[in-house]
Amino acid sequence: MLYQNDIVNLQSDIQNKIGKKIIVKGSLGRGKSFEKEATIEKAYPSTFMVKYAENERNVSYQYKDVFDGTVEVDVFDGTNYSPLIPSLVEAQKKVKVTLA
Repeated sequence: MLYQNDIVNLQSDIQNKIGKKIIVKGSLGRGKSFEKEATIEKAYPSTFMVKYAENERNVSYQYKDVFDGTVEVDVFDGTNYSPLIPSLVEAQKKVKVTLA
């Protein structure tokens, strides 16, 4: 279940990463997918804007797209790329560990 606080935290996280290099992964349908390098350009209340490196094209995504897995975003920290938000499996493992 997605809570308002989750979206607020993601908005804040993306706002703090404006100008950072990312990799955007998603589906084009019919079993086709894409993976492109981009930069986070702007953050708005319900969407965020990225600029793809290969063609200088701006594209906007909704925060909910990141939560439901429609789009995956990996952020470059100077050395490696890491997921913007952990996958649901990783999050569930953390919950089980803390409950045990």
